[in-house]
Amino acid sequence: MVKFFPLSSFAHQGFAKELDAHPPQQQHRHWAQICSGNPTNKIRGCDRYGCGQFGADRDHGKGKHRKHEGVDVVCADGATVYAPFSGQLSGPVRFFHNGNAIDDGVQISFCVKLVCIHPIQYHGQIQRGQQLGRMLPMQKVFPGIISHIHVENCDHSDPTHLLTPAVLPLPKQDSRWAVLCAGNPTNEIRGCDRYGCGYYGAPRQNGKGKHKGVDVICADGATVYAPFSGQLSGPIKFFHNGNAIDDGVQIQADGFCVKLLCIHPIRYNGRISKGQVLGRMLPMQRVFPGITSHIHVENCDRSDPTGNLERGKWR
Repeated sequence: MVKFFPLSSFAHQGFAKELDAHPPQQQHRHWAQICSGNPTNKIRGCDRYGCGQFGADRDHGKGKHRKHEGVDVVCADGATVYAPFSGQLSGPVRFFHNGNAIDDGVQISFCVKLVCIHPIQYHGQIQRGQQLGRMLPMQKVFPGIISHIHVENCDHSDPTHLLTPAVLPLPKQDSRWAVLCAGNPTNEIRGCDRYGCGYYGAPRQNGKGKHKGVDVICADGATVYAPFSGQLSGPIKFFHNGNAIDDGVQIQADGFCVKLLCIHPIRYNGRISKGQVLGRMLPMQRVFPGITSHIHVENCDRSDPTGNLERGKWR
């Protein structure tokens, strides 16, 4: 006997096969930008907590042979987070199961989890590139880590190949910071003197701490410029003692935030453009005679700003 199947059954099977072959998260060859301030979906490198690439070791010397089952996309605390593809939201997703400051996230079917973010909503449809939520304060839980969104395919496969956005950012030279200090056209970083060294992570406080910024050489009284365009806020007091260099300002752009210290800004609030005069270098020699005078540059999330200082160097 010949069996006849309704056309709708064949259509359903065909759709199912098509869905299996091209699930929603792969219908675009590349995902959209996930975090404001990271147009290339740059993956976290390595820090003292581990590395961000898929398959990185996670046993922390405990012999458990665990591997990283996702990818960590760099994202500053508080930055805006976007949907990488269109789909159906479900959540919340609890990664740590302890209610800490970053124990939140959401799933987009079919089927990716984005963790360490607070979504605008846990349910409903979302479109590729639509605002999804905001990055949670990772520095409160893991001080000094490279803040990031944990991106994990539900089947634990590697999402790395989908992370390069189809639309590339502006050329690299346009994204580098401007000259910070008159007389230092390469943003050269302070080397070592009797007070310490200027590179990121240099020992501080008699070996009990690490340098959380970068020291860009700048002569006392020199003109200081804005490294990028953004919104000013301040004053920023680093020493909290009112000494001759206890002043500074913060510049915040979309998803990015930097403090420039030991300078006196022209103003503490309002918009400023890349390369515009920001203020002047304060008299560091009065406070630390013989030091290499410098601007202390510190990312608000305590990550390393060295890569943004074009031709910046230290020895």
